[in-house]
Amino acid sequence: MFRKAAVPTVSNGSYLQGQANGKLSSLDSGQPAQEGKVVLKKKVTLLRGISIIIGTIIGAGIFISPKGILKNTGSVGMSLTVWTVCGILSLFGALCYAELGTCIKKSGGHYTYILEAFGPLPAFVRVWVELLIIRPAATAVISLAFGRYILEPFFMQCEIPELAIKLITAVGITLVMVLNSTSVSWSARIQMFLTFCKLVAILIIIVPGVIQLIKGETQHFRNAFAGNDASVMGLPLAFYSGMYAYSGWFYLNFVTEEVENPEKNIPLAICISMIIVTVGYVLTNVAYFTTISAGELLLSKAVAVTFAERLMGNFSLAVPVFVALSCFGSMNGGVFAVSRMFFVASREGHLPEILSMIHVRKHTPLPAVIVLHPLTMIMLFNGDLYSLLNFLSFARWLFIGLVVAGLIYLRYKRPDMPRPFKVPLFIPALFSFTCLFMVALSLYSDPVNTGIGFAITLTGIPAYYLFIVWDNKPKWFRKLLGK
Repeated sequence: MFRKAAVPTVSNGSYLQGQANGKLSSLDSGQPAQEGKVVLKKKVTLLRGISIIIGTIIGAGIFISPKGILKNTGSVGMSLTVWTVCGILSLFGALCYAELGTCIKKSGGHYTYILEAFGPLPAFVRVWVELLIIRPAATAVISLAFGRYILEPFFMQCEIPELAIKLITAVGITLVMVLNSTSVSWSARIQMFLTFCKLVAILIIIVPGVIQLIKGETQHFRNAFAGNDASVMGLPLAFYSGMYAYSGWFYLNFVTEEVENPEKNIPLAICISMIIVTVGYVLTNVAYFTTISAGELLLSKAVAVTFAERLMGNFSLAVPVFVALSCFGSMNGGVFAVSRMFFVASREGHLPEILSMIHVRKHTPLPAVIVLHPLTMIMLFNGDLYSLLNFLSFARWLFIGLVVAGLIYLRYKRPDMPRPFKVPLFIPALFSFTCLFMVALSLYSDPVNTGIGFAITLTGIPAYYLFIVWDNKPKWFRKLLGK
């Protein structure tokens, strides 16, 4: 039914392909390395793992526009509650992924866990939507934020030309792709540096906010829950905004085979990262409200810039630079992690064989990285990116909910599976129910966009039968697929 990957051979002296049966063995298997075989090396330490998670979670959102949650909750108190609850829910989801990452020691994240629990069809649909739309669109959106804010200090008195933003964005995307194709070590080192910059940027906001609280600037917290009542229509959208701001806790699971001592480092990295991010996000929002009222926050295009202009004077010019570095870190972490999903999907026979090749000298999955470049550029210059992300935001949480439901299923299907890290059953039950409930509510509150996203996701089913199941393909079609 599925294509068979070739046994290890050298192609043009540059790449080696996955071993027989299309799979690279787990790096913890203890099998001796075969002569001429190249695998992804274990270069992700605990500190690098933390930097991947924090560096990918903290993007532009917390600096630019927390107003999505405030708008849909109606009050300062309710918005801070949603930020806190979303952080706790994200921690629950991250703990579930920590269990999956320690008992299924393969890279690939969502794709691998769905494949293990529910089989090839839903796993293919997941990687199909990720490759064609979700990842290119998500990368293009965060890259546009990078382009806009890196140019902000040069266009303080006028509007930034859209073409200039897109051109500098294209340069940033290309730089990220080159970096991830060239060296795992350098990509990880730069990610650690950018994560440090993000945390410094958050502290630049939190510390003045705490000083304001000490001075007694609490007028915006009086009657914190007074205002417009949160509606049934608005709450799921508020939770979507919050969960999107926290999304990224699952990226370390995409590179499991490259993590040193995964049984220990994956749970530790996830727990440390989520505590730091949740505390940082909540305190950052508290800091905003010490200086900016709810009404002013809703009118601000970039909350962090408005906050800095009021408290820091000329130093506020540094804020756009920190936002740009934060966006670059999210771009780098996302590409680093998701390219491993494509690598593993190719290894399993669900994507063209070339994507499972590793560079002999650099030990990077170069084709799996490069494939994102043209797709992202198409999205950047031609796509209605924000509508596209709205279409497919529900698909991300649908599949994450499915992955965590798969954890519960595997508890019963494979009770003897070694589980070095195990969470109480109520955590995956609560998290999967929350994800699926949000998806259902979004279908009710925004049926057009989520319906379009659902239809786009369903195109993966005929694609699966066309590209994977159909055996009697014409020769030209098989060549096109690299078979």
